[in-house]
Amino acid sequence: MKQLNFKGFVFLMLITMCSCQERPQKSTSKEVQPPNVVLIFTDDQGYNDVGVFGADDIATPNLDQMAKEGLKLTSFYAAQAVCSASRAGILTGCYPNRIGIHNALMPNSEIGLNPEETTLAEMLKSQGYTTGIFGKWHLGDAPELMPNNHGFDEYFGIPYSNDMWPLHPQQGPVFNFGPLPLYENEKILDTLTDQSDLTKSITERSVDFINKNKEKPFFLYVPHPQPHVPLFVSDKFKGKSGRGLYGDVIMELDWSVGEILRALEENALTENTIVIFTSDNGPWLSYGNHAGSAYPLREGKGTAWEGGQREPFLVKYPKKIPSNRVVDAPVMSIDILPTIAEATNSQLPQKKIDGKSAWGLFTGETDNSPQKAYFYYYRVNELFGVRYGKWKLYFPHTYRTMEGQEPGKDGLPGDYKMVKLKDIELYDLEADVSETTNIADLHPEIISEITAMADAMRAELGDSLTGMEGSERREPARVR
Repeated sequence: MKQLNFKGFVFLMLITMCSCQERPQKSTSKEVQPPNVVLIFTDDQGYNDVGVFGADDIATPNLDQMAKEGLKLTSFYAAQAVCSASRAGILTGCYPNRIGIHNALMPNSEIGLNPEETTLAEMLKSQGYTTGIFGKWHLGDAPELMPNNHGFDEYFGIPYSNDMWPLHPQQGPVFNFGPLPLYENEKILDTLTDQSDLTKSITERSVDFINKNKEKPFFLYVPHPQPHVPLFVSDKFKGKSGRGLYGDVIMELDWSVGEILRALEENALTENTIVIFTSDNGPWLSYGNHAGSAYPLREGKGTAWEGGQREPFLVKYPKKIPSNRVVDAPVMSIDILPTIAEATNSQLPQKKIDGKSAWGLFTGETDNSPQKAYFYYYRVNELFGVRYGKWKLYFPHTYRTMEGQEPGKDGLPGDYKMVKLKDIELYDLEADVSETTNIADLHPEIISEITAMADAMRAELGDSLTGMEGSERREPARVR
């Protein structure tokens, strides 16, 4: 009897063990949920305007902490050195001139981002993400081209730059702007006469969006209107920095980043959220003490020199991205969409894009750039330069500079001087990040190699400087 009981007991234990092995492990929704994505995109912030990128007169503790907890890219480039084009690049993965977006679109623009292009929001929405944008749009202000028609479930903010209003310092002689509307989805809430609390309102909306959507995957896009002039800051941050009003504004933006990161932490979302911080182009140097700094880089916004397009870039995602890592390999904002696509197992747009995934670089699998070369267009389809490895080549073109000019002050701009670059120039960015020494005469073979790549790109996307149209350019939306 005892022997039978023992055999029965063993048999029962075997059955129990088998059933336990076959039973699937329970997992929480957060474990199986794809990563949330937060993209924070400031306006006209210089390379030197974050502590971990060299600022010693502006406190940015939240961004500095983000660098410790994630990846810092020291050679990250905006798609173009101007507002609308830059935003088109980061949201579509395309060079802006491929999709017909040039310069900064004015109010009542006759064009905008074509609905046939796939935005980052639309890509993630097709994966079941809830999407929100809180801040500046600037890709067409006709009703059919606003964010709710480009994949965003929620929108709060302004439709174009914050200086496009009747209080512009050049209103009358140069501009004739109407009121600046503040939108909630497709409804105008107000017209702005004071922007002091706008950063605060955008931050509160962003935190509320996180709180509401914590149980499902979301994409939060926060394109701050600041530090684009006119500068505004809430009372809490006035006079707090060592760099005047501009520094105060950066401190409030850093606070905003901290509030968003805190909301993620309080909702237990930190481990499963990709958070990216960068800016749309370099500082608007004509505004003097109301502009940022690109030091040690050359020039600023509106140029293809390093100060115009090289931006601070931070990304954290504790689940996959190693902490406290610095990489100097070149990456451009056109690479963000395909990188997020790989991270979220999303399908890339059907139409051709220019970006390539940098996910392997983000996660530490490689230290190499995802692209062989990057192309720097400006104005209406003018190819100014090419980055190839450590080399930066510039073709003859005309650019603006404040060198030798009286800078602007306290919200009034100074006058740029136009400079004509007559010959090809070449710089070694590893040895000369400030682009002070043209070494074109020493490396004819590099110039030939880069020129061949540029010719191939001209055949595809054109180049107004050489009269080439390009065979693969697409039309923007036309509405008026």
